[in-house]
Amino acid sequence: MGGSILTRHHGAVATVALSNPGKLNAVDYAMWGELKAALEAVAAEADAAGSELRVVVITGEADGATPAFAAGGDLEEFLTLRATLDQALHYHDERVAPALNAIANCPLPTVAAINGPCIGGGLEIAAACDLRIASASSRFGAPINRLGFSMYPGEMAGLVQLAGPAVVLEILLEGRVLGADEAYAKGLLTRVVEDAQWRAEVDATVARIAAGAPLVARWHKQWVRRLLHDTPLSATEKADSFAFLATDDYKEGLRAFFAKEKPRFSGR
Repeated sequence: MGGSILTRHHGAVATVALSNPGKLNAVDYAMWGELKAALEAVAAEADAAGSELRVVVITGEADGATPAFAAGGDLEEFLTLRATLDQALHYHDERVAPALNAIANCPLPTVAAINGPCIGGGLEIAAACDLRIASASSRFGAPINRLGFSMYPGEMAGLVQLAGPAVVLEILLEGRVLGADEAYAKGLLTRVVEDAQWRAEVDATVARIAAGAPLVARWHKQWVRRLLHDTPLSATEKADSFAFLATDDYKEGLRAFFAKEKPRFSGR
């Protein structure tokens, strides 16, 4: 029996969990497709009128007492679904890449809640998220040099963008698995929290995001991505950056500030 993607909603938060019991949530062929579908469904729901969704948490489903984000891809599939060039191209271009793109392109802020191994494909999923909150006992890497295959360039790009070429080469050339503190020092993580406080910190992070103006969160994601392109902003783009002036949330934010009240943002 293969793995699955579990989606849960609680108020403003959608949780998308990687689940492959007995395999530390290794991501298989079906799961990549389900992950893409889950993110697209969440994005569509967030765009619906009156939606309460404000943030997406991507995490690993606990396997009994053993925590894991995702211990890479399902290696058994390399013998059946990635054995030829055509199969490998299909697997990565038609399954893995669309799933990673769905995460990166999600209009809502995405938080990778990492507890346990975050290896290979799991690390690629985490890199596609906006924030990465890890427990101190988590582990990170891609020791695929020991298996004789290389990381697909399209998937490597997200890691290079996140941590830079030197860090990615260190991970791939040495095949060393990093502790959370070292992964943080190398730019792979947003925050490392002691295991006992990890869940509380994830929840607090999500609450802070959800409390903000949702349109502003979307615009901040949009402009950060735009600024990665080495071209000056056009006059139209500069004007667009002030679109908040016409929103109800801007008026509400100022009203609440001067009234010393908590703002009630509507996403309009």
